[in-house]
Amino acid sequence: MSFARAKVHPAAIGVAIADRPENLQDFLEPSCAAAIWRRQLSPDFQAWINGLDPTNLPQGRIILRPDAVGAAVNELCEIAQTPTGPERDQLVMDIDVLAEIFAALMQTHYIRLRLQPVTSNACRKFHIDAITARLVCTYRGTGTQYGLSPDGDDPSRVFTVPTGAPILLRGTLWPANPPAGLLHRSPPIEGTGETRLILVLDAVFDPEDD
Repeated sequence: MSFARAKVHPAAIGVAIADRPENLQDFLEPSCAAAIWRRQLSPDFQAWINGLDPTNLPQGRIILRPDAVGAAVNELCEIAQTPTGPERDQLVMDIDVLAEIFAALMQTHYIRLRLQPVTSNACRKFHIDAITARLVCTYRGTGTQYGLSPDGDDPSRVFTVPTGAPILLRGTLWPANPPAGLLHRSPPIEGTGETRLILVLDAVFDPEDD
């Protein structure tokens, strides 16, 4: 899949902006609470996925090894009857690559994969997840929103991750405390007719506990 450089507004303090996937290593720095891979998916792919009937968008939730992600996503596409072709192959390949990058960065042998079409205001409140670390990539629709809030209220300035740009987020179980006050949410879209397709990858260090 070809990538272009996405426009990312100046990030909140503690958010690293990576132009290449190897620069996502900055996420491991003590002062970093989140990292965004500044990329944009090809116009042909974006037009394809935006034009799919929502019923044909793949969805599922599973814990698996990173090397099994491609086959699992392809099976989810089969179940959803996602049209075959180069764009579907690109979607499967991209999720496979993101899983590999994320698992290597987190040094975990398992990940929890969630692929989900969203039409409601799910997770609309700003929060920090009760996980170690998470990768979120919005393939269709408005991206994840984030901002700083030292007092726990909604941030006064809200940033939106570009569609197709993965963001890495630390959760409350991260072994070292991230910079305080970085919250995120799913954008409120209920009633707009918008359908998002989001990929969520969580680091799983003991699959029996999950």
